[in-house]
Amino acid sequence: MKVNLNKIELFMPAALLAVCAALFLGVACPAASPAGPAPALEGVIDRLQQIYEKTQDFQAGFIQETTVKSIRKTDTEAGTVYFKNPRQMLWDYKKPKTKKLIINAQKAWLYLPGEKTVYTQESNKIFKSEALIKFLSGLGKLNHDFTIQYASPAVDLDGNYLLLLYPREKGASYSCLKMTIAKNNFYILQVGFDDVMGNSTLLKFSDMKMNSGLPSKLFQFHPPPGVSIFKMP
Repeated sequence: MKVNLNKIELFMPAALLAVCAALFLGVACPAASPAGPAPALEGVIDRLQQIYEKTQDFQAGFIQETTVKSIRKTDTEAGTVYFKNPRQMLWDYKKPKTKKLIINAQKAWLYLPGEKTVYTQESNKIFKSEALIKFLSGLGKLNHDFTIQYASPAVDLDGNYLLLLYPREKGASYSCLKMTIAKNNFYILQVGFDDVMGNSTLLKFSDMKMNSGLPSKLFQFHPPPGVSIFKMP
């Protein structure tokens, strides 16, 4: 069986970059209202930082839209994401096909049950970004790791705030994170980004549960019998 390297290379960075934003998430569905002026940017950043620092674990439903530029195709997937400090996450995809991406401080697994295949890799091969490691370890500082500004326009039709976050770290695999911030409670409603190949990912979150005490065993994986296991370099 041929190992599909492109599948791994496209899938893992998308999940890892998105979790930088997901650390701040809440469940928020503000009612539509006329858009007003955006508040001072410093105040919005301070609120986001406070929420992030209080987050030990969370889970949320997500919808992920990934557009591959070279073939002009957009795939939509949905499932549940789980995160626990430090460096533990599970992306449990349910639609249109089931698959799991499990990552802890030691190892990562991508399980494709429909193909009876598991790809595995050491986590230190994935966590190459210093800024990403800090965020996944609960040590990230927004103003230190990003240059942040309002988008244009600064608010959407519902009055939610639109931010652009540019990584300060050289060699980052994305140029900008685009975030929508709920006006009522400053939670992040969605995040989008483009990779270096021009492929784009948009994640929308719902049904957030924060600091519920997720068990560490959730972020372990034991391949079921009968699957092919491939170790990634």
